Amino acid sequence: MLNQPVTNFTAAATSNTEVELSALAGQQIVLYFYPKDNTPGCTTESQDFRDLHDQFAAANTLIFGVSRDSMRTHENFKAKHEFPFELISDPEETLCKQFDVIKLKKLYGKEHLGIERSTFLIDKNGVLRHEWRKVKVKDHAAEVLRVAQELNAGS
Repeated sequence: MLNQPVTNFTAAATSNTEVELSALAGQQIVLYFYPKDNTPGCTTESQDFRDLHDQFAAANTLIFGVSRDSMRTHENFKAKHEFPFELISDPEETLCKQFDVIKLKKLYGKEHLGIERSTFLIDKNGVLRHEWRKVKVKDHAAEVLRVAQELNAGS
């Protein structure tokens, strides 16, 4: 998948919008997949992207958070933390499956399928240029920003 064009998708997002990859040509895209709204790690990760939003924008990069949460939960999460970017609701796991982020996870000794925290950077031509899997939240958004800035400067 790396260095290959990403298959076009359309997905429902907050603010009553739809995100269509092909309509975003000319801009870099960060898709960060996270397990659940309003949980400690996911909140911290989203706040980190929020806090760097202006720098991402300066690097011609749009940010979208993706989880299986409902649109209502997303809208509340976005409003509560004042995220300046949209959250994509993927309850059918269409996007999750496209990016292969649904993994068998263990929680309290029980196995279940869930989203593995992952981030993808798509260039302005719709080509997947970088992926981070099994993400650790600390300093992650800053690392994604650094790569986005380098990619933007080189294009």
